[in-house]
Amino acid sequence: MQHNPAFLQLVQEAKSKIRETTPDVVRHRQQAGEKFLFVDVREDHEWEAGHAAGAIHVGKGILERDIERLVPGRDTEIVLYCGGGYRSALAAEALQRMGYTSILSMDGGWKQWVAMGYPTQAG
Repeated sequence: MQHNPAFLQLVQEAKSKIRETTPDVVRHRQQAGEKFLFVDVREDHEWEAGHAAGAIHVGKGILERDIERLVPGRDTEIVLYCGGGYRSALAAEALQRMGYTSILSMDGGWKQWVAMGYPTQAG
């Protein structure tokens, strides 16, 4: 997908303010039994087509509205992912601005997760 320059600039600004991780690190942490909330912020139709095993779905469009009800503890570790790591970076920045202190965006997102052969679930 080719993104517009203003969007890419917005993403780069967000990425300069957040922490990122990779699918490899996330998968190893899952296998080690580490506790964190793994959140898919993609659109509903993307989630329904398939998602990373162990993830929950809270679309970016409602994340800021619903996060305090879903995750009241501002120090809960949350790993966000989207298709490639752009929307999750924007979402991570927004959650940080809301006071969440342990947010990570998974760079490479769903596309890299699938390419690495990590477990997925349908619908």
